[in-house]
Amino acid sequence: MDQVKQNQPLSGIRIIDLSRVLAGPYCTMMLGDLGAEVIKIERPGTGDDTRHWGPPFAGGESAYYMCTNRNKRSVTLNLKSERGREILRDLIGWGDVIVENFRAGTMEKWGLGYETLQEIYPRLVYCTISGYGPDGPYRDRPGYDFVIQAEGGIMSITGPTEGPPYKVGVAIVDITAALFAATAILASLRERDRSGHGQRIDISLLECEVAWLANVASNYLVSGERPARYGNAHPNIVPYEVFETKDGHVALGIGNDRQYHAFCHAAGCPDLGDDQRFTTNAKRVRNRHLLIPLLQNIFARRSSQEWLDLFLEADIPGGPINDIEQVFEHPQLQARQVVVQVPHPTAGAIKLVRSPMSLSRTPTRIREHPPLLGEHTEQVLNDLLGYDSDEIAALRRQGVI
Repeated sequence: MDQVKQNQPLSGIRIIDLSRVLAGPYCTMMLGDLGAEVIKIERPGTGDDTRHWGPPFAGGESAYYMCTNRNKRSVTLNLKSERGREILRDLIGWGDVIVENFRAGTMEKWGLGYETLQEIYPRLVYCTISGYGPDGPYRDRPGYDFVIQAEGGIMSITGPTEGPPYKVGVAIVDITAALFAATAILASLRERDRSGHGQRIDISLLECEVAWLANVASNYLVSGERPARYGNAHPNIVPYEVFETKDGHVALGIGNDRQYHAFCHAAGCPDLGDDQRFTTNAKRVRNRHLLIPLLQNIFARRSSQEWLDLFLEADIPGGPINDIEQVFEHPQLQARQVVVQVPHPTAGAIKLVRSPMSLSRTPTRIREHPPLLGEHTEQVLNDLLGYDSDEIAALRRQGVI
């Protein structure tokens, strides 16, 4: 093992990644960034669905696929064949963690369910990511981020106060499920250090979404009142939303009464700070229908840049509404070197967003490019299972790999 890998927090941990699309691959990419060896198992000939989700493409690989599959080795296995499943079972014996997101019952049908593998490999951490979980009346339904956003409530509170509901602009349920899954895997590995035993992790997209409804869920559970859509506003804090300026829009995020009074003074409207209808956040929430139009009239008098300068000078939380091009031109992100360039065998070089996890002594690293389909099949079968070139060639002829 090279010195770079040894210095990472998850060096020595091997992940067998059977997941596709986004939630599972994002989870395993995070673990790979932290030093785990990730072996990505894909269907021969087609691979992960996201390989075909484009344009754009670079070197024949989709940008979507490349955003979530670095630091992995790709092995192609036909899991519909008994021989393919035998090889996978042997590979799992060399792993610490398995991550899968097949439909409920698929792994059990193949003889690769948790109960079966746990008897053979008692230290195995087995993570299943599904739409709805392995039991309950919805267990057999396919889980897609967009549908779960609709079903789990986030769309009902996203969008303008009038008009249709909106989804979040990225597959936020998949991404957050990946975060929950990675956290659970790390906790299970830590517990295994004490007990010597692995365990099963059950992550459902629907439950993850409901968990991060956070204050909106709590508001409903405490009050019994159905949450409303507030557009860009906040249900519990005022003013905390987007305002239209003379030439665009800015975001203002007032988090407490001190900030509100400081804003009113800096903006030249101290009367709104002293107005008894608005002196506390609770009053401002109750009277938002009165306050927001008054503030909007004030914002319309100056340009966006004038407001941004005022926010900075008065230490008021606010900022511009950047498009994606402006995000990657952001001086803070450039200073932090958030975009990195990675050599790639067919694209020459690709740009990726590095991990946001900054560890001082054992940093995350991009060690390997997002792999080509089956790029490491022969290497892994040889290194871990001892297959020679003749055996590998026979498996290829049989359609197993």
